[in-house]
Amino acid sequence: MPSYAYFHKQFVPLSEAKIGIATNALHYGTAIFEGIRGNWNSEQKQIYLFRLREHYERLHNGCHILMIDLPYTIDELYKITVELVEMCSFQEDVYVRPLAYKSAERLGVRLHDIEDDFLAFVIPWGPYLDVDKARCTVSSWQRPDDNVIPPRAKITGLYANNALAKSEAILNGFDEAIMLTPDGHISEGSGENIFLVMDGKLVTPASYNNILIGITRHTVIKLAKKELGIETIERQIDRSELFLAEECFFTGTAAHITPIAEIDHRKVGNGEVGEITKRLQQLYSEVIRGNNPKYLDWCTPVYKR
Repeated sequence: MPSYAYFHKQFVPLSEAKIGIATNALHYGTAIFEGIRGNWNSEQKQIYLFRLREHYERLHNGCHILMIDLPYTIDELYKITVELVEMCSFQEDVYVRPLAYKSAERLGVRLHDIEDDFLAFVIPWGPYLDVDKARCTVSSWQRPDDNVIPPRAKITGLYANNALAKSEAILNGFDEAIMLTPDGHISEGSGENIFLVMDGKLVTPASYNNILIGITRHTVIKLAKKELGIETIERQIDRSELFLAEECFFTGTAAHITPIAEIDHRKVGNGEVGEITKRLQQLYSEVIRGNNPKYLDWCTPVYKR
């Protein structure tokens, strides 16, 4: 089934959405992106876009950092996205990729005096980490500090750092990388936030550990507290604590909640999916597919009834 894009202020077939080879963002990574999940509910014949408004709030914040004058309000982006996904008519899980970018076909390293534009497209996409439990390694590549490239924004140029870590892990026989801060503390995966279970509580790196402030991360913290009565501690995590955790898992829009079974050839717990991780996975799956009425305000239905 063909897909569609929103490009140059109109809806067009995805195959027709092309940018010029001199586009500034292509050469210098001067763009902000988001990843938004549309989760298919087969019983309701409905796709639910998860936390759509929060994604566009983060996009707006990233644009402010990168001096991109986004020509749409959050409400306008919300409406465009729903219309775009509806037009594609997929009956499976989808992924929406919005991109605000320096669109001028002019070279030169700068952020000022460069025209900006916005695009979005939709593709079918299953699990990002297509494993029941991940085998991980601590990467030799570190996350940059905020005054190098701000990791709190999804800046396209920054993701060369993530790609180096991901490929290093895969080529060495692992499923994913765990990245450290320059001072040697745990930061995140190559495309996910990370949680440890220690003494029955969740522990996750704090915002000052060069992490993306993840929307799935926030969702898990809230579900753990409200539904399971489990507190989350946000703090620096030493590398060796990875080997002492009772459970460990990744969170992310693409990755959902992915258990970690092994880190650098050491089992996490007993090497199986932990009980707290299982309960959070089940809760999260119900919430994102619109099956938990308490959290329907996080879910935007696409297809009209």
